[in-house]
Amino acid sequence: MSKPVLSPAPTLGPGADSPVREPFPWLRRSVDATTRLRGLLYPVAALLLLITAWEAVKLLVPANGVSIGDQRILPRTTDAALPHAWSVLTVLGEADGKSTVGATLVRTGGFTLGLALLALTLGTIVGVALAVLMQRFGWVERGLLPYVIVSQTIPLIALAPLVAGWGGKVTIAGQPWRPWMSIVVIAAYLVFFPVAIGMLRGLQSPSKAAVELLHSCAAGWWGTLLHLRLPAAVPHLLPALRLGAAAAVIGAVVAEISTGTAGGIGRQIIVFSQQSTGNAARLYAAVIAAALLGVVLTALVSLAEIVLRRYSRPGRS
Repeated sequence: MSKPVLSPAPTLGPGADSPVREPFPWLRRSVDATTRLRGLLYPVAALLLLITAWEAVKLLVPANGVSIGDQRILPRTTDAALPHAWSVLTVLGEADGKSTVGATLVRTGGFTLGLALLALTLGTIVGVALAVLMQRFGWVERGLLPYVIVSQTIPLIALAPLVAGWGGKVTIAGQPWRPWMSIVVIAAYLVFFPVAIGMLRGLQSPSKAAVELLHSCAAGWWGTLLHLRLPAAVPHLLPALRLGAAAAVIGAVVAEISTGTAGGIGRQIIVFSQQSTGNAARLYAAVIAAALLGVVLTALVSLAEIVLRRYSRPGRS
């Protein structure tokens, strides 16, 4: 019985060993562009929904609000309590001393943003240092971590006067303590906690097998930290930095109000609140401007994610 003759495998022609190319690359680019556009439309839609709800409350709720007995369940909707959304925008062009309200908010907001950025930097340095120290020595983690957690239970409004009082007795390189330094320290106090916790979790995330592999290659603790633990900690650090950015702005604004430091948007909120006897548009504009500072600082933190993109997803080699 003769063996069957096998026909030769069909050749694919030139470039048979080349990787398979996507047949419609323009389709993938179109989908990516649609996804990015949708990501931008969601915040805009949420803002429009918020303004619509704002104006609906202004239109439907009575001027004196709604009360059941002595308990108010819906707020007052007079201009002194809840101005129209367009009033908050148009008030930016009103005169405020030698400038306009908008220019005042930009100036004071820039001052607070600079302090919040310094606080974010200081808090990040302290948080990362504490995380590395706690990862290196187990006894430090067991002894220090509970106090790191308990530290966040202290009300910031009670801590601010203490820091300002202590700072008045401190000199650095012969220079007296400045009021803005107290604000930076107070805001950094809120920043270091999420950074320390997130960084510690990231440093402890590598598997035991990966650590032992580096040890088998004669890598010591320092080499393991640089080549394994720090890259593995980046996906945990970036969300902590976003939280820290928001906390830095909150801490800076609260510290400015608590210490009475002039020049920042926190103090400007107090000034506008004293002027809002008949119309609270200026006060609302200042509060919205303070909220936008958190958005700006979070956007700056997102630049770090772009730089560290190769480490920004867990499990990526």
